[in-house]
Amino acid sequence: MRLGFLSDTHGGYENTIQALEMLRDCEQICHIGDVLYHGPRNDIPATYNPKKLIEVLKHRIDITYVRGNCDADVDEMVLNKDLSTKSKVVTCDGYRFYLVHGYEETEEERIRRAKELSCHVVVSGHTHVKVLKEQDGVIVLNPGSTTIPKDGSCSIALYGQGQIELWDLNTQTLIQAMKLPK
Repeated sequence: MRLGFLSDTHGGYENTIQALEMLRDCEQICHIGDVLYHGPRNDIPATYNPKKLIEVLKHRIDITYVRGNCDADVDEMVLNKDLSTKSKVVTCDGYRFYLVHGYEETEEERIRRAKELSCHVVVSGHTHVKVLKEQDGVIVLNPGSTTIPKDGSCSIALYGQGQIELWDLNTQTLIQAMKLPK
């Protein structure tokens, strides 16, 4: 099974469509929050078109969402998706992934919570900076932002066959890969 991860789309239509196309072979896609609104601290993305993005996302049944700090009740209403949950656990191939946007707690607190939930991977967003590393026995993943990267390039992540990969959205090249422990 394959899982896709994207975060911080912030209403960027073309970028999100490109990300979904790159993740087309995934059985499930996890959106790590900040779906439609660009937020008061961010510039309006060049591809900002939340109305058009709504029309695509509201028909997708393969996307699981966690609530980000820029997600609001109105986003949930127009998407007709559950954006109320701030964290979730998804399982794939026996691995447990703890999903949380990551704006209310420190990385250490997220890792501790992942361990409490017997998760192998903690996946967060919020910073718009991609991360793939092992820390304190847990894999830490931030897929970066599809729309407003703070580290140079738009990105996504995917899991398949025991490996997590970070991908550059613009060049569609592999940035980094990491095998999960057996």
